[in-house]
Amino acid sequence: MAITKVKSLKGEINIPGDKSISHRGVMFGSISDGITELTGFLDGADCRSTIGCFRAMGIDISQKNDHVIIHGKGLHGLTAPTQMLDVGNSGTTTRLISGILAGQSFISSLNGDDSIQKRPMKRIITPLTMMSANIRSIRDNGCAPLEIGGAPLKPIHYDSPVASAQVKSCILLAGLYADGITSVSEPVVSRNHTELMLSGFGADIKSEGLTASIVGGPKLVGQKIEVPGDISSAAYFIAAGLICPNADILIKNVNTNPTRAGIIKIAQDMGGNIELLNERIVSGEPVADIHITTSELHGCTVSGDIIPTLIDEIPVIAVMAACAKGQTVIKDAAELKVKESDRIATVTENLKNMGCDIEATDDGMIINGGNPLNGNIVNTYLDHRIAMSFAIAGLVADGETTFDNEACCSISYPTFFETLNQIINK
Repeated sequence: MAITKVKSLKGEINIPGDKSISHRGVMFGSISDGITELTGFLDGADCRSTIGCFRAMGIDISQKNDHVIIHGKGLHGLTAPTQMLDVGNSGTTTRLISGILAGQSFISSLNGDDSIQKRPMKRIITPLTMMSANIRSIRDNGCAPLEIGGAPLKPIHYDSPVASAQVKSCILLAGLYADGITSVSEPVVSRNHTELMLSGFGADIKSEGLTASIVGGPKLVGQKIEVPGDISSAAYFIAAGLICPNADILIKNVNTNPTRAGIIKIAQDMGGNIELLNERIVSGEPVADIHITTSELHGCTVSGDIIPTLIDEIPVIAVMAACAKGQTVIKDAAELKVKESDRIATVTENLKNMGCDIEATDDGMIINGGNPLNGNIVNTYLDHRIAMSFAIAGLVADGETTFDNEACCSISYPTFFETLNQIINK
């Protein structure tokens, strides 16, 4: 795959379904009574890992492209898997399913690829252990593989040291199996898809300020869920529309949940021409069409409470910053170090290779934008968000931009390059 500089970008596109909502729809449908139907499901490798795990625990799940039907068996309907559950590359699957497994009467184990085996799981092991769960890192290194389950749970209040929807959701899901109220407080509010969707399934769940709480033992009932487009996938086309010449792009049906949509505010802060059209609520989530045109961007500071709302978009925000006039400072984002790759290191390395003046810091990066970018070989480190972000950089770079492995995009966006080609005018 080679990307070269474009003359213009024009068109109307649809993007794949929201990954976070797709994962949760499968999980919550599996532990609900009756049928859950998902339309717009993200048919990517991560979400297929979630389906595989629940099939291995006796749940009948049928899938045809973006249409998924789950025959749920209720809170206590899962059966012991006959082998280790395979979570693939999915941190969401790993951490959320651990909360569900902690409440089961059987003992199970899970593992994933090399990346998952390096990602920190002590952040869920600690609160689940406080709930009296049997959970351990099999290699005793705070990472997968994990062994979980076989003990009754007790409710707790947990003050999470990190703003992480995966940690929060893990604890709330374990709270479904505890007798009483389980609550989690965060330093900053993280994405709230779990709270919104579980409420729709019938859970007694509340959010007040920085704290979410859930009452154990509800009867969850299957739902019909229309999955909107994923803002994290839209982010690449938002960036492309802002930095490429003669661009005019309409992205249809995108989830604009404010706990996820920080990139829209940053684009506006950088002087981007971006507007939300046809705003509406779909299956409990705010949705809009996003219109973007070519803009003269300037640097800004990305820090503080907005970071959890755009943590997955920081690689492509860095690409925007490289094309903007002036300095952009990204800080308070040390969480980037424990993603699919160390994204502080991988973004810095690749932007430097393309000619950008960028410096890594302990919790982010400093980017002096405005220098021309030059095509190069992108070292993806098998990280889908690095591959897609630098594909966008390649649209404005002199020469060719190629990849050591572009196939990793299938983790979250299997048709990324097809969508990109729809709007390119070379």
